[in-house]
Amino acid sequence: MSHHILLVDDDRLILSTLGSGLRQAGYTVTEAASGEAALALTQRQPPDLAVLDIRMPGMSGIELARRLRDTHHVPALFLSAYSDKKMVEDAINEGGLGYVVKPVDVPQLVPAIEAALARFQDMTALGQAKEHLEEALKGGRDITTAIGILMERQGLLQQDAFELLRARARAQRRRLDELAREIVDAAETLNAMGVKG
Repeated sequence: MSHHILLVDDDRLILSTLGSGLRQAGYTVTEAASGEAALALTQRQPPDLAVLDIRMPGMSGIELARRLRDTHHVPALFLSAYSDKKMVEDAINEGGLGYVVKPVDVPQLVPAIEAALARFQDMTALGQAKEHLEEALKGGRDITTAIGILMERQGLLQQDAFELLRARARAQRRRLDELAREIVDAAETLNAMGVKG
């Protein structure tokens, strides 16, 4: 599958040359000569990666990267004729996945694009793994709390409370953590109403 690249540069010669070269390299390319034009184009179809000139009249590449990230979760790779430390730091702080100093040609740019796409894919996978882990930990806390509630209210030992919870989940064909969350929510409601178990 061809990756969709948004290429934004106020220099129309660079835009045309890089756009043509990236198409020949197999990418689908959308070109824009300004940040405002780029935002309008991304409303229809957000790209997989934005390759942005940092210094442009009007909206800077860094501001455009921020807006693309916030609205469409689009990662950015920056192009600039300047390599000063402050500008590189600003680009990185805005989530830039790479920084290429002009003049740049397509054979230089393609590896930077591929590295940025791979890094973004890795970051996305890590974010999803983190969400799953947080969900699992929350489910584990709910199960432990529900076991504690059953021990207190039913006068059971820990293992017996766990077995009761597991048997009820099986009988209802539900996940253990879902039933545990329901028990915790019910206990919290009763406690808020001042009802003793």
